[in-house]
Amino acid sequence: MTEIQSERVTSTKRVYDGHIINFRVDSVIVQNGAASQREIVEHRGAIAVVPMLDRDTVIMVRQYRAAAAGVLLEIPAGTLDPDEEIEECARRELAEEINYRPTSMVKLYSTYQAPGYSTEVIHSFLAYGLEPVDGETDADEFIEIVSLPLKEAIAKIGQGEIRDCKSVAGLLYAEKILPTLVF
Repeated sequence: MTEIQSERVTSTKRVYDGHIINFRVDSVIVQNGAASQREIVEHRGAIAVVPMLDRDTVIMVRQYRAAAAGVLLEIPAGTLDPDEEIEECARRELAEEINYRPTSMVKLYSTYQAPGYSTEVIHSFLAYGLEPVDGETDADEFIEIVSLPLKEAIAKIGQGEIRDCKSVAGLLYAEKILPTLVF
């Protein structure tokens, strides 16, 4: 079996620099010496949170997603601001999207969303001990806050109603560790 080795970047062409993402094309030399190209979406990272109102009730958001060309039911999430701490981003996003701040958060995992073409890492948390706050939704975000039993949310994954990977993974992992937490 051949040991997998890293590729060597020989040049980078910047194609687009945007507010949320940048796009570049890397010319690389692969393991067998052949030349190839890699199209890379650069993203500064994001958070996703499974906010539990109580041991059985999760708070989710319903919003239109242009890339999916439809309305999705998701756990709250958001992009890290430059130099923002991961946990502070999670707290900020919960206040903005569902009008709660958690007294406790547990890190679930960090995951690449699509490592074949994107640098984005999502840091996922479970939040509980939620306290109401006055949130301020982003001007271009239109969100419906949805509270539902966690068991119902899990069922919606199998029914195809919850389809984004951060929500699927976050809900399933939260269901697994909830019995170990003291509220």
